[in-house]
Amino acid sequence: MTENVTRRVAMISGASRGIGAAIAQRLADAGWAVSLGLRNPDRCPVSGEAVLVSRFDAEEPATEAAWVAQTLERFGRLDGLVHNAGIMLPTPVLEATDAEFDRIFAVNVRSPMRLTALAWPHLARDEPGRIVLIASLSGKRIKSEKSGLYGMSKFALMGFAHALRQSGRDNRVRTTAICPSFVATDMSSALTQQDASHLTQPEDLARIVQAVLELPPTASIAEIPVHWTVEECF
Repeated sequence: MTENVTRRVAMISGASRGIGAAIAQRLADAGWAVSLGLRNPDRCPVSGEAVLVSRFDAEEPATEAAWVAQTLERFGRLDGLVHNAGIMLPTPVLEATDAEFDRIFAVNVRSPMRLTALAWPHLARDEPGRIVLIASLSGKRIKSEKSGLYGMSKFALMGFAHALRQSGRDNRVRTTAICPSFVATDMSSALTQQDASHLTQPEDLARIVQAVLELPPTASIAEIPVHWTVEECF
């Protein structure tokens, strides 16, 4: 049954932990209705009457259409889409197998492209919607050999973000790519020896995502690089 929802509605992928969970909690606390796409719906980090949990797996295309349909059936509208789900394979490009290439591009690029196409008509239907892609500074520069394959996928995701910006020129759907360096999550803990308390926190990014989603279409932001310290370029 569709609810008569007046609050804004956001879909967030990969929201079971880390950055996605922080975004979900931040938006729910701010009065948004949130639709969370999780591989394991039992691991939902947020509860409340305006929370929908759907099974979503970036490697299973059928779950994308089902999630969008369930969101619209429950809330009747869509105002924001946050692409947070992604994987990191620490593989140098000269060692990457076809299977590794296919998997990382399927999850980090192809699934967001399909999911956006499904959500786009609904983002543009009433008030102009917002799309946020959690990309990476690895989508703007490659800092290590083992980040090569991952970086290639994030460069592609950045290209997708800018293509969406052009697609939204007339209907005022705005797209922003947020590009963090290391964040204090389980993924980063396996890649860096830095003290997690010194890294960008998931809650820091959640604050940025909320601000971007709540901007009017007259404020169009292409990219937001975020580093936990001072890097030579960002």
